[in-house]
Amino acid sequence: MVHVDLIAGARPNFMKISPIIDAIKAASGEGKAITFRLIHTGQHYDKNMSGSFFEQLGIPEPDVNLGAGGGTQAEQTAAIMIGYEKLLMESGKPDLCLVVGDVTSTMACAITAQKLHVKVAHVEAGIRSGDWSMPEEINRMVTDSITNYFFTTSEVANQNLRDAGIGEERIFYVGNTMIDTLLKHRPRFQQPEVWSELGLEDGKYLVMTLHRPANVDQEEKLKDLIQKIVDHTLDLPLVFPVHPRTKKMLEQIGISHERLHMIDPLGYLEFNYLVERSKAVVTDSGGITEETTVLGIPCMTLRDNTERPETITQGTNELLGTDPKAIPPAMEKLFSGNWKTGNVPHLWDGQTAKRIVEILLEKL
Repeated sequence: MVHVDLIAGARPNFMKISPIIDAIKAASGEGKAITFRLIHTGQHYDKNMSGSFFEQLGIPEPDVNLGAGGGTQAEQTAAIMIGYEKLLMESGKPDLCLVVGDVTSTMACAITAQKLHVKVAHVEAGIRSGDWSMPEEINRMVTDSITNYFFTTSEVANQNLRDAGIGEERIFYVGNTMIDTLLKHRPRFQQPEVWSELGLEDGKYLVMTLHRPANVDQEEKLKDLIQKIVDHTLDLPLVFPVHPRTKKMLEQIGISHERLHMIDPLGYLEFNYLVERSKAVVTDSGGITEETTVLGIPCMTLRDNTERPETITQGTNELLGTDPKAIPPAMEKLFSGNWKTGNVPHLWDGQTAKRIVEILLEKL
């Protein structure tokens, strides 16, 4: 019997883990000898991580919650490592610790597992932004430096790993589990209340999300950014589910406009209902650029770099940078009908988790 620890510490982690849980259950149902333990490190406390979140995505309640939320980067890393080490020493070690993405939990549990001689698999391995000012980039690099099995989303990620000296026999190009989740739940996207409240229509509004410090921590910059977006989106409504960090800053600068609709964060099914029917998305999130690429929705990313270049080279995403001056020409391109169509990257087909589990059964 192969025993796998599945590690998740933040909302996107659970979206990436969910299809792997389904695939393990399916394999087990077919008589394959594999089982899992779902571990929530407690890294992020988020009201959207309530029971309804797990219910919406069909994720079982975690078997263990390490309760390691809050504190500085170092305090959180230490709390997760202490909690996971204690679990491994008291409850027995699995055959594999599987981590996903690039949050603190990913790095902390990978380190803890390796020090107790438990093999590590990293899902979404090899992605790089080249920006060491982002904690996520450090987490990716450290995790990949001590990983045994690398599950990748793109050929770019494969090459990043080869350049770091990783042998081909440990790199597995499997696709994107985030897209497994998207495609599974696409028929179940739910119309949010804001749809009827604002009288929204297909293709006649934009969706915005902003949370990165480079965009939201400077009052004048944030004000200028939002003003440029408002000024260059014709008469279309702008639906802006506001991250708590951004909300605080917006309240301080007192920005408002009749077409700018700042709403509370939405559930997964409601948010993607809005994205799929929008004219375009303006964001600084990495995961959303993957979803818009698959949904075929134009996406403008307000960042200077990205760890997901395939969303630009193949998908519907464009990297605008963080200078508000980049907004007007991008909007002109959108409204003149000249935005690229884009394609879905290879293996982003909803079968990634199944491929991962087949490889684990073969290797372990």
